[in-house]
Amino acid sequence: MNLFKGLIALIIVASVLGAAALGGAWLWMESEMTGPGPHTTAAEFTVNRGDGLSIVADRLEEAGLVTRADLLKVYARVHALDTGVKAGTYVISAGASAASVLEQLVEGDVKLLRLTIPEGLTTAQIIRRVRESDLLLGPVPEDAFGEGELLPDTYVFESGTTRADFLDRMRDAQKDLLDRLWPERQSDLPISTPQEAVILASVVEKETGLAEERPLIAGLFTARLKRGMRLESAPTVIYGVSGGEPLFNRYGERRTLYRSELDRKTDWNTYEIDGLPKTPICNPGRDAIAAVLDPPETDYVFFVADGSGGHLFAETYAEHRANVAAYRAYEREEIARERGN
Repeated sequence: MNLFKGLIALIIVASVLGAAALGGAWLWMESEMTGPGPHTTAAEFTVNRGDGLSIVADRLEEAGLVTRADLLKVYARVHALDTGVKAGTYVISAGASAASVLEQLVEGDVKLLRLTIPEGLTTAQIIRRVRESDLLLGPVPEDAFGEGELLPDTYVFESGTTRADFLDRMRDAQKDLLDRLWPERQSDLPISTPQEAVILASVVEKETGLAEERPLIAGLFTARLKRGMRLESAPTVIYGVSGGEPLFNRYGERRTLYRSELDRKTDWNTYEIDGLPKTPICNPGRDAIAAVLDPPETDYVFFVADGSGGHLFAETYAEHRANVAAYRAYEREEIARERGN
């Protein structure tokens, strides 16, 4: 009987000691995992598609972002965090604990990238920028995007985003914008479809680089269309000549349009055709699209560059001719000044 009691006591003591040891090991692991990490500066770390926790833990240790990969694996299993880490590029904060690094990778708190696509680029020019960007992956689908279908903006996206997905997002953004703005348009506009709104907005976009001028130019073009006047927009001529690419002379210098090009009839030359061009001539931004759907009322129907990036506006052809003469005088002065230098 005494022997039996002794065995029971021994088992109890062993259990207590085991529990104490286990508890001590638990506390030690928690302390190791939640304490400051070994890295003293922020660092980027990429989880590749298909990487499991074991591979990622080993690479984190090799990169000096955690002290012990084996402990990280055990901690992940104990806390049911070993089901998977998400692919992407992460910014690991300086001194981040192993536990917080693991949580970041499991939650997919990836580094966000930004790419700005300016207003007024043709679809071909946008695709070139997307193809040349090292922030995106994969090929660009050929002939998958029409002129004027993409909405210029600054886009924020996760590392690993493909070029096709990025362009799809641009197209979806424009569709969402039109779905929202088209029902709210003015009722008496000389455009009858969202596509016509994009076409007119593309002309407005190419006519001015000044945001404050877009509404007035949209109003001016709206007035011309209502009166049955041609738009007479030089950018539409350029699109018919070069697809919207800059024009150069034989010396490789940028040039303006030739008289023969202004007189050449194309599906886009609004000096030669009535109404709108056949297609958009670029990808207009939000402001240009909004401007043509809600243009201000104006009596201006003529405008010409003022030489400083803006335009001179006129209600009558006589006023317009005076503005053109003033601009040509400005050009002559500039030429003489350049030659004098």
